[in-house]
Amino acid sequence: MVAQIKDGNRSIIGLMIESNIHEGNQSSEQPRSEMKYGVSVTDACISWEMTDALLREIHQDLNGQLTARVA
Repeated sequence: MVAQIKDGNRSIIGLMIESNIHEGNQSSEQPRSEMKYGVSVTDACISWEMTDALLREIHQDLNGQLTARVA
């Protein structure tokens, strides 16, 4: 996505990241007492730490690219 924007793709207007406190996922069928707090019960997610690092990296890589679109 970053490379596409840098290459001039103007149709990308957003990004969806499946993120939760902790990475991975777990079955909602298991007893609640065995479930881990902050782990998805649907799709596997990346952790909050990874989300933070990824968004900071994207921001650094695209610094100025997106604001130039609306200037």
